[in-house]
Amino acid sequence: MRTETIQVGGMTCGGCVASVTKALKSVHGVNEVAVSLEPGEARIEFDEGTTSSEQLRATVLKAGYKVNTASDKSPTKGGCCN
Repeated sequence: MRTETIQVGGMTCGGCVASVTKALKSVHGVNEVAVSLEPGEARIEFDEGTTSSEQLRATVLKAGYKVNTASDKSPTKGGCCN
């Protein structure tokens, strides 16, 4: 198992946290998900033989949120609060 933290942009409420959590939990190979509104992070424990960091990031993007890079911490409007 591997644990990774992804910076998620655009979460503005508990509904956003629930949406990101649900999306990540639906990925085959994900064991545990903890999403925090502040500081805008998703901590994911997953089987790297089944899924990848890239797949997890793509899942967050597909759910309507932004995956921030280290140089891009700007807030954006989220998927459930448009």
